[in-house]
Amino acid sequence: MASVLGTSSTAILASRSLVSPSSKLTIPSISVNPGQSSGRKFYGGIRIQGRPQFHVAATNVATEINSVEQAQKLANKESQRPVYPFAAIVGQDEMKLCLLLNVIDPKIGGVMIMGDRGTGKSTAVRSLVDLLPEIKVVYGDPYNSDPVDPESMGIEVREKVTNGEELTIAMAKINMVDLPLGATEDRVCGTIDIEKALTEGVKAFEPGLLAKANRGILYVDEVNLLDDHLVDVLLDSAASGWNTVEREGISISHPARFILIGSGNPEEGELRPQLLDRFGMHAQVGTVRDAELRVKIVEERARFDKNPKEFRDSYQEEQDKLQQQIASARSSLSSVQIDHDLKVKISKVCAELNVDGLRGDIVTNRAAKALAALKGRDKVTAEDIATVIPNCLRHRLRKDPLESIDSGVLVSEKFYEVFS
Repeated sequence: MASVLGTSSTAILASRSLVSPSSKLTIPSISVNPGQSSGRKFYGGIRIQGRPQFHVAATNVATEINSVEQAQKLANKESQRPVYPFAAIVGQDEMKLCLLLNVIDPKIGGVMIMGDRGTGKSTAVRSLVDLLPEIKVVYGDPYNSDPVDPESMGIEVREKVTNGEELTIAMAKINMVDLPLGATEDRVCGTIDIEKALTEGVKAFEPGLLAKANRGILYVDEVNLLDDHLVDVLLDSAASGWNTVEREGISISHPARFILIGSGNPEEGELRPQLLDRFGMHAQVGTVRDAELRVKIVEERARFDKNPKEFRDSYQEEQDKLQQQIASARSSLSSVQIDHDLKVKISKVCAELNVDGLRGDIVTNRAAKALAALKGRDKVTAEDIATVIPNCLRHRLRKDPLESIDSGVLVSEKFYEVFS
């Protein structure tokens, strides 16, 4: 990963790259069965609108978590589908860097990866799951509520805090949720169990993928092919950080703050501008042209397919080092400083490129700080900004159908003009 940390802005623009999901709650001596969670019904946090003839019972939100021995937990982990190691991905430094920066600072706002088919976009995203750190969550809460931050708490957890009740805190790995193209709106947002309401007089809410993705990563492969009504749902949740479900006369809201990662092939269609703007960074991925590098990629993939466990073990040391580096960067991020003069120059670049809004300024500042933290420094340099600014601004420029120059190159040219 030295190439990722030391890459110059020119190399970043010239490079191209790879990802894989599946994560589960990891509590000491406790194992969670993700396959069973879909059938759970969660109660509480329900505001009733009309229909007084229904008797409604509201109780605290809870999930069933089965306690098993540590050996069983490890056995379950080994039985999962093997994931290609992030450290084994050859090239594609630009994409790998964008993914790492978003793990370090989730407030960057996600990354959109566009490139040719077969360039390892989804492989790279899904391989990120091994590097995701652990976070503090309220035990048994289906929304991964933060025990400290009220903005990331579910309604029930917030009520407990207000009433002075003690919260049970557990450590859980950041969740990565796949949003399939064929998903229904009910599955994404969550839905009401009408049968339970009619038979038991209880209105039960079954959380959807947005609830599961809270404080985690929501990955949409072929995002440019996503149905418009699901795009609207994502836009609403990404803008507010909350998901509101209106079903059968009741209204339920829960936090839905997630890192949005999308990938797609530009030949299959463009993204709606308002959704594209919601991605903090934009990575461009191209087909590797160097013959030696292509052979290396083919050989590595063949090794993985032949014996996934042995291949993963061979990269375990590099994976551990990278994971420690990410954890260190996350802990030191708050102490990283950026000079006022550099902030002014960033905003000047955005203004001269006619970037709409201020998201470009904010994301560039955040990404530069995250890169400095990843490199182990407490101060942002102009080189850090040069590395990240093309990825933060290229998708925010106004499209000119007659322009043949890549928008990332235009951003770099303007950067060197202003910072010189």
